[in-house]
Amino acid sequence: MLKQTRILAITAAALAMTIGAASAATPAAADAPPPGGPGAEMSMGGHGGHHRMEQRMQQQLNQLHGQLKLNADQEKLWQTALDTMKQNRAAMRESRRQMHQQFEQMQQQPILDLNAMHAAHQKIEQQNEQLREQTSAAWLNFYNSLNDQQKTTVSTALKKHFAKMHERGKKMHERWGKQHGAADAPAGASATLKP
Repeated sequence: MLKQTRILAITAAALAMTIGAASAATPAAADAPPPGGPGAEMSMGGHGGHHRMEQRMQQQLNQLHGQLKLNADQEKLWQTALDTMKQNRAAMRESRRQMHQQFEQMQQQPILDLNAMHAAHQKIEQQNEQLREQTSAAWLNFYNSLNDQQKTTVSTALKKHFAKMHERGKKMHERWGKQHGAADAPAGASATLKP
């Protein structure tokens, strides 16, 4: 969840790429419980959650694009940033797939080589960090080409999105608290009755 937060925070700083992104980027969501429990696979992007999130993000980007009324140079920068983001996202997905396969192979050994597993993970994290930075740089390059009115449009869209993310994170945290608070209450009640 923290990794997702970092990815989204970098992208948010770059520009509108956080529009429609997972709620993990908000402070409330950062304090939220780790994913798990009923529905967690779909809500945090299991088989289909990421696809829905990407569709929602693409719709919001299309809407923002229409509002910005870009000139030809800005349009080129928009397309470059969009292409960079898509290519890098695909590359990160592929590296995660490869890492998963590699870890599965390593787990077949009688004695796990934790050093090799850690090194493989670190290598992929470094590669993915470079890809995230490339994406951020492309979006910042586009954002810096905007006039004040366009930047205001982007800022307004981001602020609305951040508010929605904050609200989602808050609700998720409350649901988690109710589910775990109710489960812990009988144990806590019985503990207070004991001398």
